[in-house]
Amino acid sequence: MVVREPARTFKDLLVWQKAHQLALAVYRLTASFPKQETYGLTCQMQRAAVSVAANIAEGFKRRGVADKARLLNIAQGSLEESRYYLILAQDLGYAETLEQTIVLEEVSRFLEAYIHRILASSTS
Repeated sequence: MVVREPARTFKDLLVWQKAHQLALAVYRLTASFPKQETYGLTCQMQRAAVSVAANIAEGFKRRGVADKARLLNIAQGSLEESRYYLILAQDLGYAETLEQTIVLEEVSRFLEAYIHRILASSTS
């Protein structure tokens, strides 16, 4: 088992780092979308991906476990929203989304583990 130092800022969290990678990957992906999608799918995809990392960051400084868990659950919801948008972009033929989907899956695993750790720490 790897023992890590406690995170001092949200940027120290691996889950946030992965979520940030996802947001960057989504921005790179959507840069090539058709112009008619600027205020449609492009905007929605970017907002959902940013929301994942932003809610992890906001939850980091919350003191109560319930507050942290609520924000992390919102991040999970935004992650699932992002998953759908990647499927839609692929199905519309706008882009190949395998790379972003792989990053999304990694974020999902890290986020699930982080939530489990936060909830487990409240019962010990």
